[in-house]
Amino acid sequence: MGLFLCSQEPNELLQHLKPEWDSKASADLWDKLILLDPTDKLQFEIPDIFPFQQALSENIDYTPFCTSFLIQPDLYLRLRPGHEYVVRDKLIAANISFKEISHSCLALNNATKVDHVISLNKEAVIQDRNSQRIGELIQQAKNNSHISCWDCCAGSGGKSILAWDLISEINLTVSDTRPSILLNLEKRFREAGIDRYHAFSADISSSSFQAKQAEFDLIIADVPCTGSGTWSRTPEQLCFFEEDAIKKYSNLQMKIVQSVLPALKPGGHLLYITCSVFRQENEKIVQFITKECGLILQKMELLAGYEMKADSLFAALFTASPK
Repeated sequence: MGLFLCSQEPNELLQHLKPEWDSKASADLWDKLILLDPTDKLQFEIPDIFPFQQALSENIDYTPFCTSFLIQPDLYLRLRPGHEYVVRDKLIAANISFKEISHSCLALNNATKVDHVISLNKEAVIQDRNSQRIGELIQQAKNNSHISCWDCCAGSGGKSILAWDLISEINLTVSDTRPSILLNLEKRFREAGIDRYHAFSADISSSSFQAKQAEFDLIIADVPCTGSGTWSRTPEQLCFFEEDAIKKYSNLQMKIVQSVLPALKPGGHLLYITCSVFRQENEKIVQFITKECGLILQKMELLAGYEMKADSLFAALFTASPK
């Protein structure tokens, strides 16, 4: 049943197990559900897929959200400035189909191999559709052309490359607790042509970490989280995830925010990001930042991806009070 609901085209295993379903593998999901024999359904219903409904953030449309776990998200490319037409031409020449979401965003089949067709990181970045939308908040935080920016949980550097492309004069600092991740980031930065930045490894959630005072106009905190907004790519998490982890991540997120805030200039911006759909990692942290840390909320948004074959992200932009 799982193979049938998640398959987009006929396959040998389904042909062997249930040939009458195999011929309908390309049908719409809701048409497939009608084809299921009630005796085979094991009382399966779409709303049963996600067992943590009470923990969800606000305004999530529950049934479409649950349905998304049966559909693999698309592969998204962010076309870097100056390479938009080159990338399109290369994809067309290689007979790779794509859907144009915007001038700089393309959607491709998830299994598409593009690394031998285009120069990844130089010409385009593999970046989810809603991760690209974080650029809207980066633009909002850009008070002038020259910005000092700290991507404090940089990971592979996707948000840093985005900020580099959007801010004409950026003084960039990146950090992560994992030195191996920073090595991968440095390789990616070389491919992207980013050669002016400072990188360091540190556990910024530790009480021993001391941030420099009032150094940055913008701090991007794409914090460690449950990753629940990306589980349609890895739906096995629905079986193996322990709900106690939500509180663990929430506590970690509060520590990180408290640790980095001394480095924010008066009037500067904090951009808080998770790829979580859990309220305790999202709205609850916003409440903590406004009430306990004294920042002013400018905008808060759950970027829902479940109806567009994309990840779901949460983002909130804050401003520090000027002195």
